[in-house]
Amino acid sequence: MTWRAAVLTLYPAMFPGPLGLSLAGRALVEERWSLAATNIRDFASDRHATVDDTPAGGGAGMVLRADVVARALDSVADGRPTLAMTPRGAPLTQARVRDLASGEGAVLLCGRFEGFDERLFEARAIEQVSVGDYVLSGGEMAALVLLDACVRLLPGVMGSASSGDDESFETGLLEYPHYTRPPTWEGRTIPEVLRSGDHAKIAAWRKSMAETDTRLRRPDLWERHEGARVQSPSGARRRKDET
Repeated sequence: MTWRAAVLTLYPAMFPGPLGLSLAGRALVEERWSLAATNIRDFASDRHATVDDTPAGGGAGMVLRADVVARALDSVADGRPTLAMTPRGAPLTQARVRDLASGEGAVLLCGRFEGFDERLFEARAIEQVSVGDYVLSGGEMAALVLLDACVRLLPGVMGSASSGDDESFETGLLEYPHYTRPPTWEGRTIPEVLRSGDHAKIAAWRKSMAETDTRLRRPDLWERHEGARVQSPSGARRRKDET
């Protein structure tokens, strides 16, 4: 089954962009996934193809009109999840990406200007998603990020089915550091344990490094990981100091 992506944007020429290259590009040619970019402006009703207007209540910038965007959305809606790329959305997670990749596809709505008329989210089933705590010029780059994250998980895209199993966020931790040849570079050597051939010791080192890096670099992830570890089999939480 081909995984189908639809993107609603004011700049359809931005797609497939980098997704036309490398693994995603090859998968696109092989029809493992498809991509259709629709111009929101095509659904404007006036001769100027107006898609935005001034904010109610005053203020800087412009706001995308609910009526125009809804018409564009209704033209492609077919039961696939609809996600609006906006900094006001919930953080995108690897778990959500896996869930999307396991389905039939997704419809991505790319914001511009000050964002969308809020009534759009009241009138349509739209999941608001953010790719980080920063602001982009528009939702297109965020949509490319989400699509890349999904496409790489589709069957056959990465080659080995297990390629994505041992990566950052898959186990709740950051991934351990990697090394390769030459064994010595600028006086720095590959850790001895990785050259030992002892797979048990290597696995233990990798687990330890993943935990250390997560604790130091992403205390938020570490806190959630530790919380999961103290979950009892019955599902009730235990305090870390309880035995």
